[in-house]
Amino acid sequence: MANEGGKAILNWSEYNKDNVKKLSTELMKRSRATYDSIGSLSADDVSYENTLKVIAEEERDFATTEPALTFLQHVSEDSELRDVSCGIDKELSEFCVEMSMRQDVFKSVLELQKQNPSLDPEEQRLLDRLIRDGKRNGLHLSNELQEKVKGLKKKLTQLEIEFNKNLGEEKTSFEFSQEELSGLPEDFVKALDRTDANKCIVTLKYPHFIPVAQKGTNPQTRATLERGFNSRCKAENEPILKQLIKLRNERASLLGYQTHADFITEVRMAKSAKAVETFLADLAGKLKPLVEKDRKELIRFKSEECQECGMTDDGKINAWDFAYYCNMVKEKNYAVDQEKYRPYFPLPTVTKGLLDIYQQLLGLKFSEIKSAEAWSVDVQLFDVYELSDGRFLGQFYLDLYPRDGKYGHAACFGLQPGCSYLDGTRQPAIAAMVANFTKPTADKPSLLNHREVETYFHEFGHVMHQICSDVKICRFSGTSVERDFVEAPSQMLENWCWETEPLKKMSGHYQDGSPLPDDMIRTLVASRNANAGLLNMRQIVLATLDQRIHCMPEADPATVYSELMLSLMGIYTTPSMELSP
Repeated sequence: MANEGGKAILNWSEYNKDNVKKLSTELMKRSRATYDSIGSLSADDVSYENTLKVIAEEERDFATTEPALTFLQHVSEDSELRDVSCGIDKELSEFCVEMSMRQDVFKSVLELQKQNPSLDPEEQRLLDRLIRDGKRNGLHLSNELQEKVKGLKKKLTQLEIEFNKNLGEEKTSFEFSQEELSGLPEDFVKALDRTDANKCIVTLKYPHFIPVAQKGTNPQTRATLERGFNSRCKAENEPILKQLIKLRNERASLLGYQTHADFITEVRMAKSAKAVETFLADLAGKLKPLVEKDRKELIRFKSEECQECGMTDDGKINAWDFAYYCNMVKEKNYAVDQEKYRPYFPLPTVTKGLLDIYQQLLGLKFSEIKSAEAWSVDVQLFDVYELSDGRFLGQFYLDLYPRDGKYGHAACFGLQPGCSYLDGTRQPAIAAMVANFTKPTADKPSLLNHREVETYFHEFGHVMHQICSDVKICRFSGTSVERDFVEAPSQMLENWCWETEPLKKMSGHYQDGSPLPDDMIRTLVASRNANAGLLNMRQIVLATLDQRIHCMPEADPATVYSELMLSLMGIYTTPSMELSP
């Protein structure tokens, strides 16, 4: 494996439909042989060298080979390859369940613990995690219960993969006349594909949905698109999600936990479902007065607009009103029109400024590998070096535009962990940032609003977390931290998007290169807390939803969501919502 930069570490031309299957089969063969050797050890033969050290190396091998094989289901332009990658994900997930339930391997690990070996902190942490995870997999239970747990784990992983695959392949679109898209920027409407009858084709991808939700003055158009967006894959995914809730509860019960929420939070920083419940309820109570103030402001704007336009005012904020009137608050109370900010944030300029800022903040040097082969021609690849000594740390990819079949949100995918080889040298880290920013047109580059700039900065923070992680054991590399901590670094880094100097660095009008003017920066910063009550409460709604449905043996997530939105935010929702598994 290459340890120096200058060329792509991953050879994507090798990742064709036939070869990915071969690589997956070989990976499972290697992994099984490793666990067989550990499981066959007698108690007297168990040692650090043939148990813990071997497990650490097997995990490094698996975490180095598997990500690229399963990542392709989210980004490949070839639908057949996406399907093959998804199939491999299911197969490898089932294999991982099998290996995690190896009673013979667990016995060897327990035997090593009895020896009380002299371990460094990372090695001790790995040993502790292996024992903890073994118990959480039920390896201390009877064989009959172990088989039940194994069956549930396999079913759960298959359902979760299927749920996400359905969303990735979703291609719903709607046809609207130009009049039905009133309020949308001319450039946005002009860039839309048309039907033979000259109707505008609007998809449910973020670059289409968000502008309509925020700027479309026709409430029927907003409602149509909002219902479509929040009902994506309803027929396929609603029964999957309900089944996931039921099966997760069954597994938790078999393992001796009262609820799935208790099972999950045990290994989080929160430590218990009760602690999460108390925290969310306390925070919701403190936010309630601000939420009511924000909601009344939205209702006031809606009432005024309905009077001006001769529309019927139902006196409430519906799901399709929320983003629209939140945006109106920013425009009218703070003079912040995101469309006026877009010309100052062309994607190439934002990218250059963002990379410069991260290099300066973290003491790094990025070097683009021109014409590097990847899964799409739009993708860029960069080397990362330590600025102080020139040490090569890894590589990252930027895949920033939407495509059919591509992952629909913004996210960082780890493709290779940064950790140590057996000889102590460092394996370079590889990560990919995937986003769905508006594509450039013939006469304009991709232009971002400030919220998209913030999203870009946030997700790239995860990329840096992957690249800069300095650990020996791959299980602890990058973002492999407690799940309720993983967002903290990027959330802190987002703050740079509200400071004058970084905003100047990341901006430059696409026509003349002029940076964002000081008065626009001041009004933008002043608007930061606009709708803060409602927006923060929405996060509490989502967290409470996750907590509540996983404290029940069975649940209807859409109903629970609607109840929470109405009780905590006063927002009337679409009957069927697309939720994450």
